[in-house]
Amino acid sequence: MFTIEHEFDATIITLIDEGAPTLVDDVTISAFEDCVTLEQLDPRSGVPAVLTLSMVQVEDLLAALDLPEGSYRLMRQATNA
Repeated sequence: MFTIEHEFDATIITLIDEGAPTLVDDVTISAFEDCVTLEQLDPRSGVPAVLTLSMVQVEDLLAALDLPEGSYRLMRQATNA
């Protein structure tokens, strides 16, 4: 199960574990203009663990989900700013 909320500066997705008998804490994904953060409560310390991905890393992750095992470098188009 998951939820999606649109905030002023981010889209928030929360993944809720409904799987096996040993459930893990929810994962909150916040997509901002320049980065994406993933947050999950560490069950040992009770402190949220936060991971920040740049948009380039997000693009690499999306590509990696559809590729076989190996090492890759995406060719990126130059943008005119």
